[in-house]
Amino acid sequence: MTDARAPADPSFDRHMLEALVCPLTQTTLSYDAERQELVSRAAGLAFPIREGIPILLECEARALD
Repeated sequence: MTDARAPADPSFDRHMLEALVCPLTQTTLSYDAERQELVSRAAGLAFPIREGIPILLECEARALD
């Protein structure tokens, strides 16, 4: 049974972005809403956001092209 009050599609709180930095380079991250990722240009990685939670683990990140 699902809770009717729970959001069907939780989204990332953009205000949280101000407090987050890349775990490898300590530089700022940019938010890619379409892919639901936090992008570190300095590290060349994109960290996934799952169910509104940023996964800032190098082993979970996608290498940027």
